[in-house]
Amino acid sequence: MKLSQYLPGTRRARLGAASVGTLVLLVAVAVSAQAAAQPSVELGTATSFSVLAGTTVTNTGSSVISGDLGVSPGSETAITGFPPGLVHGTQHAADTVAAQAQLDLTTAYLDAAGRIPVTTLPVELGGTTLNPGVYASGTFGLTGTLTLDAGGDPSAVFIFTAASTLITGSGSQVKLINGASSCNVFWQVTSSATLGSGSTFVGTVMALTSIGLDTGATVDGRVLARNGAVTLDTSTITSSPCVVGATATATPQVTATPSGAVSTGDGSTSGAISNLAYVVAGALALAGFGGAAVLAVRRRRQDA
Repeated sequence: MKLSQYLPGTRRARLGAASVGTLVLLVAVAVSAQAAAQPSVELGTATSFSVLAGTTVTNTGSSVISGDLGVSPGSETAITGFPPGLVHGTQHAADTVAAQAQLDLTTAYLDAAGRIPVTTLPVELGGTTLNPGVYASGTFGLTGTLTLDAGGDPSAVFIFTAASTLITGSGSQVKLINGASSCNVFWQVTSSATLGSGSTFVGTVMALTSIGLDTGATVDGRVLARNGAVTLDTSTITSSPCVVGATATATPQVTATPSGAVSTGDGSTSGAISNLAYVVAGALALAGFGGAAVLAVRRRRQDA
């Protein structure tokens, strides 16, 4: 018997091994993408609040708040400065609605604080462009411009966790590009947050202690303090519409499971869970074709 008679079997073995190897690789990639997806942080009943504090809300000047304003536990007289400040929503001073919102805020705060995997950043955020992901630092500071790039995915989530404080400089700004949504930007601050005068900030700030907005600071999002006070000075806080990217088009608050490209902890994007079935199906089909080819060659050799 000639050695060449055994070569077809060798080729069959290689073909089968390649098919199995491809299947394992593609399934592993799909499972990795599924595990890395970051859903939005659910705020529960705190969603309707533009401003929420634990002790007091104090306003100076003609601040404008688009959503609800509340204090809990605080007291019925814990909200001052409205007027001259304007609240388009409802004021809740030490009532059951504010109490429930604080409970939901605590849940959201702990959720954001526990997200993994985490990319560690330096203190200064200005002059950088970040992709979706979870970012951490001892203290966050911002001078200049921080750009958040969703890469065309309006469901992309950005979570920032500060072990201490968040402080932005005068005139600083957070810029959204390529479909990034203010609804999906969250700042979990273990101490207090201070937004500098004339600064333009984006996202929901969840501080354990207090939040202060200096003169003319604006927020596209929410300022929610668990235990301390919120102070405003001719500030504008807009949270009712969900603004996508740099446009002013209002869209619903994102609550569904993200689709398309979703965020990973290292700041990159990958296929969403909804694409997992297609990847696995393709891998199985490839392996099936390889197996069928092996059987066909084997039968032809036997018939010969």
